[in-house]
Amino acid sequence: MAFIFRKKKIRRILTFIAAVIGILLLGLGSYAGYLIYKGDSAIHRMAAAGNSSGEDEMANDHSNATLKPLIFLLAGIDSRDGSGGAINTDVLMLISFNPQTQSASILSLPRDLLMKPTTLPSRKANYYYAYYYIKDKASVIPKTKQFFSDLLELPIDHMVVLDFDALRGIVDAVGGLEIDVDMDMKYRDTADGTSIDLKKGLQKLDGQRVLDFVRYRKSNQGTSESSDFARNERQQQVIKQIIEKLGSFKGIMQWGNILDIFGQNVETDVSETDLRNWILNFSKIKPLQIHSLQLEAQWKSPYVYINAEDMHKALLALRTEVGLNPHDSLRLGDVIGVINN
Repeated sequence: MAFIFRKKKIRRILTFIAAVIGILLLGLGSYAGYLIYKGDSAIHRMAAAGNSSGEDEMANDHSNATLKPLIFLLAGIDSRDGSGGAINTDVLMLISFNPQTQSASILSLPRDLLMKPTTLPSRKANYYYAYYYIKDKASVIPKTKQFFSDLLELPIDHMVVLDFDALRGIVDAVGGLEIDVDMDMKYRDTADGTSIDLKKGLQKLDGQRVLDFVRYRKSNQGTSESSDFARNERQQQVIKQIIEKLGSFKGIMQWGNILDIFGQNVETDVSETDLRNWILNFSKIKPLQIHSLQLEAQWKSPYVYINAEDMHKALLALRTEVGLNPHDSLRLGDVIGVINN
């Protein structure tokens, strides 16, 4: 009798365990399905600003994906409460990427760089995204991309626009960044809620403090002011670390939170197909070498002027990275503010 009782008890326990395992598997399956849905939804939101026409850069076969060399225009904007609704670009970068060599080159354009297009007024570099945005929000990405392509005679394949909330969220999602802060930084602005207070030295920073690090320029709290050029170097340092962190992510489970952040704060003209494939293959295609292209520059109020030879070398490096032939037709002094040797 006791033996039969024990058998029934064991059966009940096994049945209970099987039920728990079944519920867990069902829950995991539902969660994975939710992440895939969330990923697709985020990718759709990111790509919504552009169109999906034209040839995709990457094959549909995720396991054997190939990506052609590309040049991107990256723009960062600030839409925080209290920012006054400004849509000038605080960050402008030209990034060339060659997946065959797994290398990339980054050129930061000073936000105050004088630009002299023939069909529009001469303004600072950060003016033109806002100009096209006000004219027609739906076409702002292709128009801005074409503007910089034509002006610099550089074939830009895609443009990516991210809100600074994306930077803050991504840094937190990857567990923070180890940053060597180059100087004491203090600045406070009650109008937009800015409160920067960083000490010089190597330290781990969360998303908000990384954002403070890359945005710091002026001080009203007794610390030294920073130039746009130093700020550009900080931005490149942060991008390199984020790329390295994201390169360790494998599978949609880890990308779920990142995709959610991207979907809310990033717009691009990259097609949905390419975005999905790039993300799924990011650990394989991420750049292992990232070259920072430096420019000598001078501030002559209200504009920044850059060394013409440095800019020629930088544009040549961007073209060379993606396998384009050099050319000498561009007269930089005619299109941007330059310092001539």
